[in-house]
Amino acid sequence: MTDAFLHTAVRTPFGRFGGALSGSRPDDLAAGVVRAVVDRTNGLDGADVDEVVLGCANQAGEDNRNVARMAVLLADLPTSVPATTVNRLCGSSLDAAILASRAIETGDASVVVAGGVESMTRAPWVLPKPSRAFPAGDVTAVSTTLGWRLVNSRMPAEWTASLGECNEQLAERFSISRDRQDAFAARSHLLSAQAWDEGFYDDLVVAVEGVDLDRDECIRPDTTVDTLAGLRTAFRRDGTITAGNASPLNDGASAVVLAAEGALPGDPLARVAGRAAHALTPQDFGIAPIDAAEKALSRAGIGWSDVGAVELNEAFAVQSLACVDAWGIDPEIVNTRGGAIAIGHPLGASGTRILGTLAHRLRDEKQRWGVAAICIGVGQALAVVLENATYTGRPA
Repeated sequence: MTDAFLHTAVRTPFGRFGGALSGSRPDDLAAGVVRAVVDRTNGLDGADVDEVVLGCANQAGEDNRNVARMAVLLADLPTSVPATTVNRLCGSSLDAAILASRAIETGDASVVVAGGVESMTRAPWVLPKPSRAFPAGDVTAVSTTLGWRLVNSRMPAEWTASLGECNEQLAERFSISRDRQDAFAARSHLLSAQAWDEGFYDDLVVAVEGVDLDRDECIRPDTTVDTLAGLRTAFRRDGTITAGNASPLNDGASAVVLAAEGALPGDPLARVAGRAAHALTPQDFGIAPIDAAEKALSRAGIGWSDVGAVELNEAFAVQSLACVDAWGIDPEIVNTRGGAIAIGHPLGASGTRILGTLAHRLRDEKQRWGVAAICIGVGQALAVVLENATYTGRPA
């Protein structure tokens, strides 16, 4: 058994729905980050990659037919490099990194590229296949951009509520006010813009060929609690969730290189120290990271008092606040470089986005332990604990 180490992380700027990346195919976005992360990893030749594992949530359009393998071919990696695509909805790319780390730890691989991609703009409408030829009635085209589609009638109605309605239920259950949500969202925009201005993302973000976009497209540096307070609620007339305190629809890709100890020259950024999945009732998906992170910490042999950095994917401000409250941690260690409410949430790419950000934060903030966690629709979550590689092997 060997440890898995994170060496390099990259991502595209995240584009808004219908925005700058809307003309870019998801397989091209994926190929771009796969090529970039290999090129940026010291001493790594494409032929040395044992496998590529990419996450993607929709896979109903140009991202079909194993987009990971398409990315390998389009990135001009050797055709001998195998690839697989995984789907755990919003957690797909973090799942890819988890699978990659397990392959390394068991000795099945030495170097794996893990990541994910999503073009929510280019997600197609789909039609159900008719049960017999030449049906006489009309059929409805269903958008595959987000949420439930072609729902099985055997599913209980409470399980298939919209993502927003599920989070309105969490707001009621945990008494999380609109004011708190708006303040959390405003902080996300402020910290995201600040991180870009300070150059934090310079080493993490790679340009998309042929696209004039050098920053995440949804960040609004002038966002304030007052401006957010003026937005109408999106899911309930008397609700708390708006377009301003929830993550937007986005396009983008991200990737990391994971390797066994000594498999690559140079110093890695972080060691994968613990990981976990958790599941609960589908409508409570927003708080699934609470237990996923607890399990991952236990497997790493540490507790929250040891953790100096947290990257929690901000699907909604309310579920993020519920998780932070339950963990009892200092909110100031969470998403210090901004979060998905501002940066964006292209479903299949968000997991390795937060993982790469966490590894860089641990290095820059000189923290030993960090947690990356993400909620997943239909009642799941994933979490990964990273240890700053500077501290690996030292006594706690």
